[in-house]
Amino acid sequence: MFTIGGKKFMSEKVDLNKVRNIGFIAHIDAGKTTVTERVLFFTGETYKIGNIDEGTTVMDFMSLERERGITIGSAATNAKWDGHIVNIIDTPGHVDFTAEVERSLRVLDGGVVVLESVSGVQPQSETVWRQADTYKVPRLIFVNKMDRLGANFDYAVQTVHDRLGANAVPIQLPIGAESEFNGLIDLIEEKAYIYESAEAIEHKIVEVPDEYKESVETARNNLIEKIAETDDDLMMKFLEEEEISVEEIKKSLRQATIDLKIFPVCVGSALRHRGVHPLLDAIVAFLPSPIDVPAIEGVDPSDETKSLQRKPSVDDPMTALAFKVVTDQHVGRLVYLRVYSGQIESGSTVYNSATRSRERVGRLMVMHADSREEKQSAGPGEIVAAIGLKSTVTGQTLCPQDHQISLEQISFPDPVLSVAVEPKTKSDQEKMSNALVRLADEDPTLEVKSDEESGQVILAGMGELHLDVIVERMRREFSVDATVGAPRVAYRETITKESTAQGKLVRQSGGRGQYGDCTLRLEPLKAGDGLQFESEITGSTLPREYFKPIEQGFMEAAKSGVIAGYPSVDIKAVLIDGSHHDVDSSEMAFQVAASMAFKAAMQKGKPSLLEPIMKIEVVTPSEFLGDVLGDLNSRRSQVQNMDARGDVQVVNAFIPLAETFQYATHVRSLTTGRASFSMQLDHYAAVPKSVTEKISGVGG
Repeated sequence: MFTIGGKKFMSEKVDLNKVRNIGFIAHIDAGKTTVTERVLFFTGETYKIGNIDEGTTVMDFMSLERERGITIGSAATNAKWDGHIVNIIDTPGHVDFTAEVERSLRVLDGGVVVLESVSGVQPQSETVWRQADTYKVPRLIFVNKMDRLGANFDYAVQTVHDRLGANAVPIQLPIGAESEFNGLIDLIEEKAYIYESAEAIEHKIVEVPDEYKESVETARNNLIEKIAETDDDLMMKFLEEEEISVEEIKKSLRQATIDLKIFPVCVGSALRHRGVHPLLDAIVAFLPSPIDVPAIEGVDPSDETKSLQRKPSVDDPMTALAFKVVTDQHVGRLVYLRVYSGQIESGSTVYNSATRSRERVGRLMVMHADSREEKQSAGPGEIVAAIGLKSTVTGQTLCPQDHQISLEQISFPDPVLSVAVEPKTKSDQEKMSNALVRLADEDPTLEVKSDEESGQVILAGMGELHLDVIVERMRREFSVDATVGAPRVAYRETITKESTAQGKLVRQSGGRGQYGDCTLRLEPLKAGDGLQFESEITGSTLPREYFKPIEQGFMEAAKSGVIAGYPSVDIKAVLIDGSHHDVDSSEMAFQVAASMAFKAAMQKGKPSLLEPIMKIEVVTPSEFLGDVLGDLNSRRSQVQNMDARGDVQVVNAFIPLAETFQYATHVRSLTTGRASFSMQLDHYAAVPKSVTEKISGVGG
């Protein structure tokens, strides 16, 4: 720390080998935030242990988070452990806030996946795991809540193999379970961590208890064998039964973890402080530093076929990715940045390769949840927040103008649910507009649009909770009271068979006319393929200058389908014929003609309405199983399987989103509050004819 002009600045020299950029990711209620709070306490970053139930958490600092006991926005902080700087991002576990996980994983070098000891891998665990796979993020697994009734470490680990297909290898074993859980055994060091009382915060390190020696030997041999499978030198030693040192095990395990070949498993109970020290040791021992991961890749903005790399070095040109935008009531707009190369300095001017504009960095901050520490510069591997960037949004790249690069954008899922909102008073009108601009700036999964027919403002988001939080934030942070309409499902439209139609615009009005003529063939695509366009004709049939306007006309028309006006998806449009007029043809005329051709072809293509289908997991006491199943059947669900876990039944099913409104209240009523559930978007499927007729108002 040093002072300039009365301001405190963090010292700048950072050894990248000693940096870990990690995120805690998990299913809701796995105890992820509690793990993070204990990490902050044991690293000395906080002097008091934050508690979710008491609303005293550091990382869940929003009043809404503390009241609801859930993480809504990802929060960044840093801690020090064993001479290392650990930059931490705590992410939400609820599926409605999956975008927060997506953008965090995009900039992290490693992750800790928190699993609950009773349930193991749950639906949202699968989602975050797939997201981490996409970005090739090395992970540790922490099996939490070993003190819970029904805790089963082996079962939790097995679910990783069964449901994720991942090579999860324990590096620790629990000592006891449920109320008898009082420590763990480090398989590498062959030492036991014992907590001598229920209130104990600190542990004692002792020899492995006699009753565990046999199981430890078996588990340790399995661990070494798994590591040896990834390291030829170690395999030779293993096969020849040579002694393998602790240092060799750690070195090879670290490399196997970074290469995504092994996912080491730790164990503990964060609420009771158990297993946090060994978890921190594992984070610095096995997760990568910024220089252990490949150089970041991007493209030249002026020639996107040309790929570029930036190494994590101060000698390479500055490259930073904006991954989060928040509005802070004290300092205004904060843009969170991950610096990949070079140095970004407070007061410097940077170039935004997406907007092709220059912006000035006012100040740089290191964030500790909702508190800040000013910093003069930031280099490779650092995560900072910048003040002063007025137009930079999530996913954009900052770089020098003379060394431009565009990093891959962050992709976010489309909204599945919408509500209409109206300000209660005229004075709230302008305030609401300003509030929604700010909130949409922060949240890439929030869409704000105006309904042309009703004039209402429509908010589209990831689920009931997501939209509920947005409306509540409008009220609390911007003093806007709004009336909220009933939720509406974000349906989609597509075609089920190939079709062809011509679109022709001919207008004469005394002066120059309008002439555009094109024929499109529409082909159905696989789910998730989106909209595609290609041409089968040459420039001799139709000048090439009109190909792009035809594509634009098709894309624009596809925003509103022919059944009920919902966006069209999974359709390929092929330009197969057309004609033009030397004088009267224009780009606008061909856009209109393409729109006419698309609408006509879609009518012929047996259009179908698609609805979002959720994957739901219901955990219910056995005595309520019949009621739960009966209710699910009444909601057009398809039960996939049932699994008995002790005295509860786990039901996995697919259920249309339209049938899930108020499900939480209903299932609590059915089971006297004893059942729980989680769900996430799985796929889109055709809506039954009877439901289509209700939605469209006509036969579908």
